[in-house]
Amino acid sequence: MKAVTSIIVLLIVLAASGCKDKAALDDKGVPGELIIGVFGGENPGRTQYIMEDLRKTMEKSLGMPVKMIITNDYTAVIEALHSKKIHMGYLGPFSYILAAQYKDIDPLVVIGRNGQPSVYHSNIYVRTSSGLNSMADVKAHAKNLTFCFTDPASTSGHLVPRAYLNSIGLNPDSAFKQTVFAGSHAAAVLTVAAGKVDVGCATDQYGVDMLVKRGLVKPGVLKVLWTSAPITESPVVIRKDINKDLAEKIKQYYLSMAKTQPKAFHDYIAAYYASAPADFTWVPIADSDFNGIRKMASGLKDLKLVH
Repeated sequence: MKAVTSIIVLLIVLAASGCKDKAALDDKGVPGELIIGVFGGENPGRTQYIMEDLRKTMEKSLGMPVKMIITNDYTAVIEALHSKKIHMGYLGPFSYILAAQYKDIDPLVVIGRNGQPSVYHSNIYVRTSSGLNSMADVKAHAKNLTFCFTDPASTSGHLVPRAYLNSIGLNPDSAFKQTVFAGSHAAAVLTVAAGKVDVGCATDQYGVDMLVKRGLVKPGVLKVLWTSAPITESPVVIRKDINKDLAEKIKQYYLSMAKTQPKAFHDYIAAYYASAPADFTWVPIADSDFNGIRKMASGLKDLKLVH
């Protein structure tokens, strides 16, 4: 119901702002206004503020109007891309492979360094005072524990930890007393920290570390019981029917952004990373770079979102 509501709200916003006509492509595949969908995370207002500087610099670089639409989840971005309500989107790795099933988008860029995509991890964590010291403890007491994912289309907040739990004999849908979705990484962390849920998962780049840094979670309240293998970073994607010259110009804007628009780039990085190397930049990405995530998703037969 939450995902459906988010999509409806997004479509209402697009219609009310007159984006329907501007989203249409001319005979060369160029829109009257470039519309980009971005998942707002736990603080859509802050995301809107951070993306505004990027929008302005992109608008100036491309020489055309640019509009950012902030959504409540990744599903809304996927549906808006597929229904041609937006031209580009910011997606997570898992939400990208879900969207790529439609065969109508291409990945453009991801954050990285030295020409290689950056990686992050999924963490499963508990309160330090919980008495749970390992995943073996979680497995032994699962029937008495509540477990919290983030967003259904999240990679580190759903797909990866779900695959891991299955691999150790814990079906998240039946092994725990209750399994819930918090809606975002921050919400999942705060829910566990507040004692409302026993076990949770979130990304290491925008989860526990970020909330501790911002003073929203006290150091030492939570401890990590499991960390995943590296996950390829989140891509910026574009519809395949967009004019190829325009798509390349957009790509070059991102690739040069760290040097030509340092403030906008720094503000974006600071919003999504608790700490980041000084040489972070945008780098090119290919669909094949997500085959590892795609293989993992295809192996989860009970994961209906994949199909």
